[in-house]
Amino acid sequence: MSAEPGGLEARLGLLDATALVAGSMIGSGIFIVSADIARRLPAPGWLLAVWAIAGALTVTGALSYGHLAAAMPRAGGQYVYLSELYGPLWGFLYGWTLVLVIQTGTIAAVAVAFATYAGELWPALTPSQALFSLGRITVSPVQAVAAGVVLLLTALNARGLEAGRWVQNVFTVAKVGTLLAVIALGLGLGGGTARATNLARPAFATGLGPRETVMQLGAAMVGALFAADAWANVTFAAGEVRDARRTVPRALLLGTGLVCVLYLVTNVAYLNVLPLAGTADGADVLARGIQHAAADRVGSAAIERLAGGAVGARLMALAVMVSTFGCANGLVLAGARVAWAMARDGLFLAPAARLNDRHVPGPALWMQGAWASVLALSGRYSDLLDYVIVAELLFYLLTVGGLLVLARRSGERPRGAGYPWLQLAYLVLVAALVVDLLVTKPAYTWGSVAVVASGVPFYALWTAAERGSFRSPR
Repeated sequence: MSAEPGGLEARLGLLDATALVAGSMIGSGIFIVSADIARRLPAPGWLLAVWAIAGALTVTGALSYGHLAAAMPRAGGQYVYLSELYGPLWGFLYGWTLVLVIQTGTIAAVAVAFATYAGELWPALTPSQALFSLGRITVSPVQAVAAGVVLLLTALNARGLEAGRWVQNVFTVAKVGTLLAVIALGLGLGGGTARATNLARPAFATGLGPRETVMQLGAAMVGALFAADAWANVTFAAGEVRDARRTVPRALLLGTGLVCVLYLVTNVAYLNVLPLAGTADGADVLARGIQHAAADRVGSAAIERLAGGAVGARLMALAVMVSTFGCANGLVLAGARVAWAMARDGLFLAPAARLNDRHVPGPALWMQGAWASVLALSGRYSDLLDYVIVAELLFYLLTVGGLLVLARRSGERPRGAGYPWLQLAYLVLVAALVVDLLVTKPAYTWGSVAVVASGVPFYALWTAAERGSFRSPR
């Protein structure tokens, strides 16, 4: 029997790490989320403001994470930071929520988005047809393809870091190219009635009172923030990045900055092609506008307006398939490193701590893939994701606040991160967003807390097992 490899291999350079950041961020959200924002805040200026604020918060968070990554450049990322700064319980609760819902639920959701858009090209893939039923769960062709994508990417990444790295780089370049194409087409070929209509509207006049505007701004921010989420995935794989102390912070800044700028300019292109306001029963994409794009597919509506109905729909379906496949690969690659780090600390299933002969955490990858596939087949992943919105924001608050803790503990002031004013602004704004969600979505808020709290008894079990509490008396 061959000996287990000694550790992870540091084979990712700056380009690879930046591709992991950007590729994990760009999924289907940029093509969909703007419709919800436009309904909540029916003014062109607010649509752009929401994306700009989300981008500023994302880059600020990435700058703070970059300093933590330089101080603690180990695989596991946010799990490691929270464990070191606040104690192992907080690191475990983050890792528990990530493995249970955040990472695996997002993988499932992105894979289902891939399969759903594939149905535009292959009509046999439909969510309404039942392949088979398991009790109260009915599995459609879309769900089956989604599970197949998850398992395919799991198998590919289990073959080694080189395979996952290659897929990530190729698909990230393709995704950035897709957004640039949407921007070029929208700005170059758009205009006319849609642009005139949007320019004629007061930029920030919503017809809402100040308090209601603030509340709707908070609710609208959720979609934009999560469309730009998953940027921290590169920190999970920090143990496989060359010169991680310098490379990871740079990749975080470059990746988040690039994507957030692309997202903002993409929405400028949308406003150049489609009117913001519309009606749900409009006869065409212009009549429905951004607010009521069919199935919220604003990107598809924009391309349909420019390239024609059938051709535009197929082009956008192909673009979203490329985007979601690359996004899912980044999530699969990085997420398993958290379970691996937890298992090495004795806080997760022991087999997850092993590396395979390709120097990657094969068992952790397959555990993650199996659970994400179950979520995809169950159809309940979207419900689970709704329940962790506040939890993820709270963990972001703790982690960015951790930079203040680290500075006080080490006595060294971080350089080049706008410290401490950017961090304080981030904490105030995200805390305000959490309070806003407490008011506007109380059911999801308490459900989110329950998901996190469910990890407490499991932490007690694992720590008791580590102390030998379950050994039978002699």
